[in-house]
Amino acid sequence: MNIQKITFGNGCFWCTEAIFQTLKGVKSVTSGYMGGSKPNPTYMEVCNGDTGYAEVIHLEYDADEISFDELLLVFFRTHNPTTLNRQGNDVGTQYRSAIFYYSDEQKQQSEAMIKRLTDEKVFDKPIVTEITPASDFYKAEDYHQNYYQDNPNKSYCAFVIQPKLNKFAKEFSEKIRPEMLR
Repeated sequence: MNIQKITFGNGCFWCTEAIFQTLKGVKSVTSGYMGGSKPNPTYMEVCNGDTGYAEVIHLEYDADEISFDELLLVFFRTHNPTTLNRQGNDVGTQYRSAIFYYSDEQKQQSEAMIKRLTDEKVFDKPIVTEITPASDFYKAEDYHQNYYQDNPNKSYCAFVIQPKLNKFAKEFSEKIRPEMLR
């Protein structure tokens, strides 16, 4: 196996965790915080919006099964990378669109993907995704891990996450692990 890692900030980590957990080649998804400076931030501190941290998902993936470019496409197609510090009703720097890279190659591929999506006019506004070197990752509290899988009947899961998963499954069905299709 060719295990690599990447950390994405693309809004609420409950939604993005649920999406990336379905992908073939993704070995682990951990919800957490990155991009701030205070050690060991809590969810409540990050929610206040003044810590500098983003809600993120940290992925480990097998690059022989899924490419970094494929992960980038999923990242860009499953959130709005044109809204600064906002995803839907979630507002604040903790919900910013961000790629925290671990190598120069990831940085270059991220920049190339933004150029490609811009040139192809995929979005009608400029992409504002931050591309930043990875910093200390802090795992979110246990109740945030596997949130959708553990709480499928909660209203947020039913009314926010499930529709996103349905839309995602239509566009990326060939990339989803068969056992994850409902």
